[in-house]
Parts: sequence; structure tokens; C-alpha cells
Amino acid sequence: MLIHIVGGGPKEFLPSFQPYKQQEIQWIGVDRGVLTLLQAGIRPTKAFGDFDSISKQELEYIQTMLKDLDIWPSEKDKTDMEIALDWVAEQQADRIRIFGATGGRIDHLLGNIQLLAKYIAQPIEIVDKQNVVTIHLPGTYSVEKDRHHYISFIPISYEVKGITLKGFKYPLENCHIQLGSTLCISNELIQSFGTFSFSEGILMMVRSKDLEEAF
Repeated sequence: MLIHIVGGGPKEFLPSFQPYKQQEIQWIGVDRGVLTLLQAGIRPTKAFGDFDSISKQELEYIQTMLKDLDIWPSEKDKTDMEIALDWVAEQQADRIRIFGATGGRIDHLLGNIQLLAKYIAQPIEIVDKQNVVTIHLPGTYSVEKDRHHYISFIPISYEVKGITLKGFKYPLENCHIQLGSTLCISNELIQSFGTFSFSEGILMMVRSKDLEEAF
């Protein structure tokens, strides 16, 4: 099962949803992201939020279009995205993509990235026009070359130990990096596939492409 979540981030950061329309995907709207989906011709199966970022008329429109609308008060202890992910985490999806989680307010961006760490056992990635962000526990992972030319590895825990990169322009062997290190920024694959592995810590992988390639 594939689940796609669309948040209320700026539309200019969103990739096209067209490549996904032929796939069997459960779409989830979060706050203004519900309106974004409806405007794209996609009716989400479930929606969450306090909807404080849309007008009364827009909310009335959403209510006429959707049966399963979970409205929360604006004063609460979780963001709308976290509330949605609490539900999604129970669905045992094979893959979860989050759109509309970047751009605009930096606090929302950082909060959404931290949610990847909270739900690290879930197969979640944050996707926008230029980037794909994932967070990983110790292990060995395969990476396939695609249009995202740059691959960066950023420590999320205080230290990440035993990083080994194979098939990369700048390989590493059993390297330790600490929080704040930029050693593993902007690497590139030189083969069709590469691998990265590490033995301790939490590691974020960011796959990126330049802005002119995003359109």
C-alpha cells in the first residue's frame, strides 16, 4: 500500500502529481494540502487539520467534497502533520511520501524533518521539486542513480559511526562524523548503484538536484 500525504507548504515547491495518478495510492490531505489536492483533481480519502490557513468558504467547499474530515482545534500539542502521521503509522504502508512539507516557514520544515526521526521505523520520505529526504537507522542500504545528482549524508544523532560509502565519487570507509559535520555534503554516485552503511547513530540522506533541473 502506498500513502501520499500533502501538507500546506507553498505550491511552487510541489512536484507534479501527474506521474502518480495512475497508481493505486491512498492520498491524505493535511490542512491547506486538502485544497491543493482537490484543485489537482485528486480527492483524498482522509484529511486532518485545524484548517486555520484557509478561508471559511474554502473549508465549506472541502466539507462538501470529503466525507472523512478530521478537524482539530488550532490550540493543540501537535502539528497537523504529526496528527496525520499518527494515523498513517497505523496503516502499515509499504511506502509513505510527504509533499508540501518544505518551503515557507523554516520551523515547519524542521518540525517535519524531525517527524521523520519520530517515525523512523516507517518507510517515509519527504519529497519536493528538488529533494528527497529520508532518515535511517544503522544498516546497509542500496542507492540507485537517478536525476537527483547530489547525495548528502547528515548526522541526526550526536555521532554517526562506521559510515562506509561505495560507488560514490567520494568514498568513505568506516568513518565517524559528529553532529554539525559537513564532510558528507554533496556527494555523487559514479556507478548505477551505490551503497551506504553505518554501525551506530541516526543518519539523514538528502538527494538533490539543481533548481533548473526541477522543472
